[in-house]
Amino acid sequence: MTHPASAPVAASSTDKSLWVAFAIMVAIFAIAPIWVYPVFLMKVMCFALFACAFNLLLGFGGLLSFGHAMFLGTAGYAAAHAAKVWGWNPELAVLFGTLCSAALSFVVGSLAIRRQGIYFAMITLALAQMIFFFSLQAPFTGGEDGIQAVPRGQLFGLFDLSDNHRMYMFVMAIFVAGFLFVWRVVHSPFGQILKAIREHQDRATSLGYDTDRFKLLAFVISGALAGTAGATKSLVFQLASLTDVHWSMSGEVVLMTLVGGMGTLFGPVAGAAVIVTMQNYLAQLGAWVTVVQGVIFVICVLAFRRGIIGEIAHWIKKPL
Repeated sequence: MTHPASAPVAASSTDKSLWVAFAIMVAIFAIAPIWVYPVFLMKVMCFALFACAFNLLLGFGGLLSFGHAMFLGTAGYAAAHAAKVWGWNPELAVLFGTLCSAALSFVVGSLAIRRQGIYFAMITLALAQMIFFFSLQAPFTGGEDGIQAVPRGQLFGLFDLSDNHRMYMFVMAIFVAGFLFVWRVVHSPFGQILKAIREHQDRATSLGYDTDRFKLLAFVISGALAGTAGATKSLVFQLASLTDVHWSMSGEVVLMTLVGGMGTLFGPVAGAAVIVTMQNYLAQLGAWVTVVQGVIFVICVLAFRRGIIGEIAHWIKKPL
């Protein structure tokens, strides 16, 4: 018979392992600029936050969106326009981009959550394509050229972010805050209800939960966080382009999540690091990069079905 005290002890051990993993992750990002180009690391963190936002929806909510790039790209355009045309400070530009994506995700989610499974995925994809063509035709987005030469500005009017190291600290602060927010959501009562809906929606409904309302809230949170990543990315690269709103970007975030480990906290971060690193160092292969990504994806599905972090967590028997 299990001793009554064993459950709290196990929970305490799990929390400790998560905090250790978090401390290691933060330490890696803190010291990595000594050896690695800061702009590359900022790209990794932006996509890691994007993948964490997507994983909140898919890994913990069971909702597969094929149109999440619309939130990344929309926030990027909004933040770039606010920074370049209106002259807003970077923190306000990122906040504005996040709010724009949150509003868009509320509208899209209100329509999409009426359906489940593949129908939900196809609705998000169709709406994302509408946003793509809007971004292509709208006068303020710059069409195929995008919004270029976006100023990074001065953080709070004091710190000039044109310096890569200061910009790195700003991006890292946003990433860590976003990651901790996802962590809190997952381990909150709301997160537990979200998991219950993922496992058995009809049973959750029979217990009296308004599942559509919970799914819509999860969709809005995920869309807003994806927007934060997109807005930050547009300031890092001083560019907002159609690439971030294209359907292929929605496919990439699915790949990042599955390679890293769906339904884990640290999986999307590892997946984003792997995919971005491959794109960066295999760029000379041209279109063959996509083929290599496909091969890696197939290998992961066949040999590492839980993803990188999922397999590690299974090996040490602790959720990560």
